[in-house]
Amino acid sequence: MSAPAEPRAKPGGSFSRFRAVFIKEAIQLRRDRLTFAMMVMIPLMQLLLFGYAINTDPKSLPTAVLQLDDSAFARSFIGAMHATDYFAIEKTVHSEKELDDLFLSGAIQFAVQIPVDFGKKIMRGEKPALLVIADATDPSASGNAIAALQQLPQTVFARDLEGAAAMREGQAPPFELRLHRRYNPAGETRFNIVPGLMGTILTLTMLLFTGLSVTREVERGTMETLLSLPIRPVEIMLGKISPYVVVGAVQMTIILTTSFLLFGVPIVGSLTLLLALTTLFIIANLAVGYTFSTIATSQLQAMQMSFFFFLPSMLLSGFMFPFRGMPVWAQYIGEILPLTHFLRVVRGIMLKGAGLWDLSHDVLALVAFVLVAMGVAVARFRQTLD
Repeated sequence: MSAPAEPRAKPGGSFSRFRAVFIKEAIQLRRDRLTFAMMVMIPLMQLLLFGYAINTDPKSLPTAVLQLDDSAFARSFIGAMHATDYFAIEKTVHSEKELDDLFLSGAIQFAVQIPVDFGKKIMRGEKPALLVIADATDPSASGNAIAALQQLPQTVFARDLEGAAAMREGQAPPFELRLHRRYNPAGETRFNIVPGLMGTILTLTMLLFTGLSVTREVERGTMETLLSLPIRPVEIMLGKISPYVVVGAVQMTIILTTSFLLFGVPIVGSLTLLLALTTLFIIANLAVGYTFSTIATSQLQAMQMSFFFFLPSMLLSGFMFPFRGMPVWAQYIGEILPLTHFLRVVRGIMLKGAGLWDLSHDVLALVAFVLVAMGVAVARFRQTLD
């Protein structure tokens, strides 16, 4: 006797079959809590970050003053700068060397240099020059502040000049404002974007590579073989991430070569220092990706966690939007992310010629992040073994 024929689905749609598949997928989604959380948290995080943290018009930019004249005119100009809300006079220095050090370390965005006898020369009608220096590595961070600054000479001394020296409508300003856009005089956007791309590309690729490493072993069933070997967890971790350090070095070489040959981005500082600190940054991201791989139960979850880390890194590091334009709470979060510190390092070395001492704050932050991330990765892997 022939076997009975299997029942076939009736032609056309069937609400009962649709409902069965729908219930099956809903149950599977409910069990996969991590994926469900990502579906909810990622759009919520995007909404909060774009709504509250992103600001393309930063104000209260840190400013230093080299004041060689203590006249009323000098004080009026500094007060007028502060009144624009774009400048926060935070430091008073006594030499140009101090200004240079502050710019190299990224501690200030602007500097004002008021020359000797500035007030006397104005009263004598000599039209003295007043120098304002802007850190132009990120043109979008200083553009509006510069525009506000250029409006000051027409009105700043309207109340200070009296009698024959009084300012009249349509008359030329009593002093010359000289603006120096340091490190990027032409305001080329690519000088800011291209070095930052090295950090974002390395972050994404290193997270994904290592985020999939352990979960791939589990899904293929080769993890049990690996665990049966007399190897310590830290040795497994170092063995797994070491090849990706080489991959990151190759990516770094390609990006640096392309940025120099095609986009003309200079490398003013030490290439050796840049390579060493980029390697440190690569290790930081590999440690994070390895931690994700020990938490995730599938490659899909590892990818989801990698993107969940990558998204705030893109938005809160200063790559896409000015870092100083964000609210304080967003800056605190950004300071935790390794990409924030690496962007300062790579732009400082390539565009400013900064040295290790100038970048010490960001280098120490990267070292601390690597130590914490690797410690968490090893601890998580031990839990996975148990």
